[in-house]
Amino acid sequence: MRKDSFLKLLVLVAAIVGLFLYFVSPLAYSIKQGLDLQGGTHVVLEAEDTSEATVNDDAMNRVVKIMEKRVNELGLTEPVVQRQGERRVIIELPGVKDPDKAIQVIGKTAMLEFQDEAGNTVLTGTDLKDAQASTNQQNQQNVVNLEFSEEGGKKFAALTTKNVGKRISILLDGEVLTAPNVKEPITGGKAEITGQKTLEEAQQLAVLLRSGSLPVKVNIIETRTVGPTLGQDSKDKSEFAFAIGIGAVILFMLLFYRLPGFIADVTLMAYVLMLLAMLKFIEATMTLPGVAGIILSIGMAVDANVLIFEHFKEEYRNGKSLRLSMEAGYKRAFMTILDSHMTTIIAAMVLFFSGTGSIKGFAITLGIGTFFSLFTATTFTQYMLRLLFAANLFKNPHIYGASKAKEVTQNA
Repeated sequence: MRKDSFLKLLVLVAAIVGLFLYFVSPLAYSIKQGLDLQGGTHVVLEAEDTSEATVNDDAMNRVVKIMEKRVNELGLTEPVVQRQGERRVIIELPGVKDPDKAIQVIGKTAMLEFQDEAGNTVLTGTDLKDAQASTNQQNQQNVVNLEFSEEGGKKFAALTTKNVGKRISILLDGEVLTAPNVKEPITGGKAEITGQKTLEEAQQLAVLLRSGSLPVKVNIIETRTVGPTLGQDSKDKSEFAFAIGIGAVILFMLLFYRLPGFIADVTLMAYVLMLLAMLKFIEATMTLPGVAGIILSIGMAVDANVLIFEHFKEEYRNGKSLRLSMEAGYKRAFMTILDSHMTTIIAAMVLFFSGTGSIKGFAITLGIGTFFSLFTATTFTQYMLRLLFAANLFKNPHIYGASKAKEVTQNA
């Protein structure tokens, strides 16, 4: 029984340490990184009153939603779009290689109009149902295929029927994209925009048309590029801070709690692996505040073990055996650990639902990290310590960081 318990403990420790050494770096570097870690573009937009539309709360909320849709269509890694004050919108585009092109896409008002030869607007972008870019296989032209809504299809059919043999103009933000000659009525509720030089241009136009036109005019008032060098510097500093934090915790636990501290350090490795795997699974984006959340949750993980081990030492000084002292220490510490972790998780939830941008990143890593801290402290550590005491190979209490029973009283 003793030999089996010790063998199980050795296998479990070896497995955790091996998995940690093998997977920790690939997992850490596979997590998507935010603007502050990998560089990118920071854009500030400001809405402006015009004779056609005035800026109000509803218009700004629509601007944010449209911008979110446009940015997401660009296929970027976890961009940030958030409102600031009454008239401004902040957009962060991590990893953008061509910021000017991205800014052109997100900044356009995208007012689509179909006009007859007299200049009368018959249809607008609100009549669109979908827009997709493709390459016409017959003449190898890059085109945008439009599909109108039911009402838009009727308007387009009426427009083309009345203008057979004439030109109709398709305008975007007041500029003529194309002015095709109508050869016959088009009643299928679909149309095609030509004139795009590349398929990429056609795809960007399709993005604008799908996301819809902005309700108010917006101007780009600030553009700031965070270069890869600055992002790499932030990443290096965060990695250094993480390594220092882990190293200090491991050393502290070994010095103060010895063999149980070693078990806690192994559990901490399992905790880090589970946390990184979860962040990878939910496709979270790592930012500097997110790194801070991880480091803080590591502190929570250590705090749980400290509470358990201190109660264990207290129970042992009161005359109980090593095994019974550890069991009693767990029972006494459990409710305190549960209370502290649950209040932290609740605080993280409040931050997540009420915060924006980087605050949410901090809340996610703190909340997930605190949950795994509670899980590992009450399962992994407890199970490995039970195996250690069942093996009964180490009977000197000093190896467990405890004083001999009644030692303090006798010396007094």
